[in-house]
Amino acid sequence: MPTLSDPPKPTVVLSVGGSVLVTGDNDVGYLRELATLLKAEGQRSSLAVTTGGGRTAREYIRIGRELGLTEVELDDIGIDVTRLHARLLAAQVGPPTPTHVPATIAQAVHELHHASPVILGGTEPGHTTDGVAALLAVRLRAARLVNATNVDGVYDRDPRTFPGAHRIDVLDWASFGRMVAETTRVEEAGQQAIFDRLGAGLLARARIPLSVVHGRDLKAVRSALRGEKFVGTRIG
Repeated sequence: MPTLSDPPKPTVVLSVGGSVLVTGDNDVGYLRELATLLKAEGQRSSLAVTTGGGRTAREYIRIGRELGLTEVELDDIGIDVTRLHARLLAAQVGPPTPTHVPATIAQAVHELHHASPVILGGTEPGHTTDGVAALLAVRLRAARLVNATNVDGVYDRDPRTFPGAHRIDVLDWASFGRMVAETTRVEEAGQQAIFDRLGAGLLARARIPLSVVHGRDLKAVRSALRGEKFVGTRIG
C-alpha cells in the first residue's frame, strides 16, 4: 500500500494503433505480451491506453461509404471497432483494468483514480484515437504520450514507399506540426496520417512530449513509457 513517503506515480498515456493490434501476424501472441507489459507498467505509473481501429475499422468504413453513410455515421462505426479492440485488450490485462471500457474522456479520468491501466477506444466523431490520447494527456497533465504505430518513428518520407527514407530521431513541435498538416488530407473517417492534427496542437500547447515507436517492438514501447532512451522519434 502506498505511503505518504512514496513518490507520486507519473501519469503516462499510450496510443496503440489498430495497425499493430490486429495484423493477421501472431496477433494472439502479441496481445498477450502487450497485456503483460501494460499490467506491469500500470503498477509503475498511472497509465491510460487508447486503441485504434486499424484495417478492421477501415474496411467497415469503406463499405459504409459505398452505401452512402455520412462521415459522422462512419466515424461512429469506426469508434465501435476501437472499443472492441479496447475490450479485447482490457480483458487480457485483467483486474484492476475495467473490462467495460470508458466511453468518454471524463469516464477514463475517473477510472484512472481507481485503476491502472485504463484502456479505451474512441469517444466521439471527429477525433481519432491519437486525438483522444492527446486530450487525455492534457487533461491528466501527463508526463508523456507514447504513440505505438506500425513505423519505428517519424521519417522524412514514407519508408514503406521510399526505401531511402531517413528516420528523424528528434523533432520540434513546429516541424512536426507541418508534417502532420501535410499528411492530413481532409477531415474524413478512417484516414491515415502521422498523427491527429488536433492532438498535435494540444500537445504542443501543453508542452507534453510525444514519442513515436513501433508498436510491435515492445522493448521500445516499454522504454518510451518509462522516459528512457528508445528506438524511435521524440517530439517536443
